[in-house]
Amino acid sequence: MALRAASPIWISPLRPHSKVGESDLGLRRCVDLRCYWDLERLPKWECCCLSVLAQRAITPVEDEKPVDTSGATDQVQDTQSRGFHKDLNLLPKPLSATDLSSSPGNGAQVRVAYQGIPGAYSEAAALKAYPKCETVPCDQFEAAFKAVELWLVDKAVLPIENSVGGSIHRNYDLLLRHRLHIVGEVQMIVNHCLLGLPGVQKDELKRVLSHPQALAQCEMTLNKLGIIRVSADDTAGAAQMVVANGERDTGAIASARAADIYGLNILLEKIQDDDDNITRFLILAREPLIPGSDRPHKTSIVFTLEEGPGMLFKALAVFALRDINLTKMESRPQRKRPLRVVDDSNKGSARYFDYLFYIDFDASMAEPRAQHALAHLQEFARFLRVLGCYPTDATL
Repeated sequence: MALRAASPIWISPLRPHSKVGESDLGLRRCVDLRCYWDLERLPKWECCCLSVLAQRAITPVEDEKPVDTSGATDQVQDTQSRGFHKDLNLLPKPLSATDLSSSPGNGAQVRVAYQGIPGAYSEAAALKAYPKCETVPCDQFEAAFKAVELWLVDKAVLPIENSVGGSIHRNYDLLLRHRLHIVGEVQMIVNHCLLGLPGVQKDELKRVLSHPQALAQCEMTLNKLGIIRVSADDTAGAAQMVVANGERDTGAIASARAADIYGLNILLEKIQDDDDNITRFLILAREPLIPGSDRPHKTSIVFTLEEGPGMLFKALAVFALRDINLTKMESRPQRKRPLRVVDDSNKGSARYFDYLFYIDFDASMAEPRAQHALAHLQEFARFLRVLGCYPTDATL
């Protein structure tokens, strides 16, 4: 296609239906990935740019309304992975609007955003995915999303779930609010280390700083040492605070890389309660990957269901009927419309949460079985969106 002004996404016409209170186009079945029906009503997929989609009247769910990206550059920090910094004054400073003109535009080096500061586990995941990349730290998860949208960076690497702590719900919500595409994933073993100032022994520590999840994952070791736990925004930030405060009785739980960056000593290694402590990170980009069928793929979707008994069972059955394996399922209440009334009136006595369902399944959107499964799912879904289709053999 000749159009390159906007990101392509996979779409097709809305399936018409008639219900009281709905528009002529059947707008309540808002879908980003739809089946295009030909004369024989066999599913095919076509790629259209956003300028074409803008001409369609589509009503998004409230949770995915566009987010104001103004001021995002104040939340994003810039850095280069050029070795270790023992001087805190040498650590990267936040990006400003003037940095936009100096951002690399020749594609020589991939710029990858992550949440945290140098030494964070997310930075290690970004370097594992792109060993020669330029890492760009961000204060918050949403700042990383906006950095990609504003072309400050090429990719973002963000955690989505941990084998001990579970799902990172904030990033599930942000996937719906932003129009980025999942193009890969990274799995990393998390090894927590107890860090202290040079010359300090572990018996001298009275308190330890770290992210709440890191503290919880090292509970047994901390109980044995009798150390007071103090929460911090992230593990690398805790290491930075220990150096900045200079208190010998205060340590941090962070990575070995953070110890090298901030000049701390490793007092204990692998202090997590579970040896198999693995975090899965998503790789996000502005452009989706064009799905293929030459190697294994994973597809990630999100949808809501119509009212009725057995709707979730029917939704999951569309995959089982086609021998498609589901690898992940997560449910999140719709934040701006959490309650659903059974009889659709304010006097209804039965109310319950209205959920979004996030699902990963082992199939490529280039496969007919996946196309038929999503076309079948449209019969029960009020909203359906494909978040990404990406090779699983590229998982790191």
